[in-house]
Amino acid sequence: MTGYGKSILELENGRLTFEIKTVNGKNADINIKSQILPKDKELIVRQYIAQELHRGSIDFFINWQPNVSDNESGIDSGKILDYFKTLKSLRSQLPPEEHGIFIELLPSLMRMPEVIPAQKRVEIINEDNWDRAFNCIKEAVANTVSYRVREGQVLKEDVTAKVNRILQISREVETYEQERIAAIREKILSRFAELKLEVDSNRLEQEMMFYIEKLDINEERVRLRQHCAYFLETLENEEFPGRKLGFIAQEMGREINTTGSKSNHVQMQQLVVKMKDELEKIKEQSLNIL
Repeated sequence: MTGYGKSILELENGRLTFEIKTVNGKNADINIKSQILPKDKELIVRQYIAQELHRGSIDFFINWQPNVSDNESGIDSGKILDYFKTLKSLRSQLPPEEHGIFIELLPSLMRMPEVIPAQKRVEIINEDNWDRAFNCIKEAVANTVSYRVREGQVLKEDVTAKVNRILQISREVETYEQERIAAIREKILSRFAELKLEVDSNRLEQEMMFYIEKLDINEERVRLRQHCAYFLETLENEEFPGRKLGFIAQEMGREINTTGSKSNHVQMQQLVVKMKDELEKIKEQSLNIL
């Protein structure tokens, strides 16, 4: 869901720049960070952005850069002088040791009400230029979508490689299965020999088979392969697979964890750790997929 888009609208009296920045988010959380957009147009813009970008934490900026001439700076110098005289008058009423406060107050002059006349700050976007402005907003949104598509292709390749890596590691786990069963059997028999117990060999074999069957991980491996295949299928075929991929990744994690708890084999447990590592990376990346 990470994205960025920008567009510029040239007006007779200045330039409007529209910018959109998006990061991960469960819903379309749209923040309009500008006072330039008319209030009666805000809902239209919000609905359009939500419709096109669907999800994410979305910041929408509008920057205004006026064309300032030498004779028209947009600053009311008379107001500045009035404030200056007022502050100077106040300074004369202060002890000399406090005159330094006057200098400290100078930066606040530009922030005083009406220094920049209200008519200079409003109605930049109006009914006369609204259609052009909205088309420019659409262009910024389209550029954001294009950015997301490029990022999405990179994400898709990365996540696909990690799922295939899990499948590869799972196949490596299978190579230790016979060794693991033999080791479990040997451990049980050696324990009986150590205790010098006389046992019914047939009954022992039955119990041993039952015990080994409880530790069998074949079902977990099969389900893991199915989940991985479903993950890749969803990634390839669905337009907005992000949420579903997160659920599938959870199911993959359950099978990997169960495999680890049943394995009782050092090499297999090391491979399980590698699968968990790949899965955590997949989960992180899935958060950025629509």
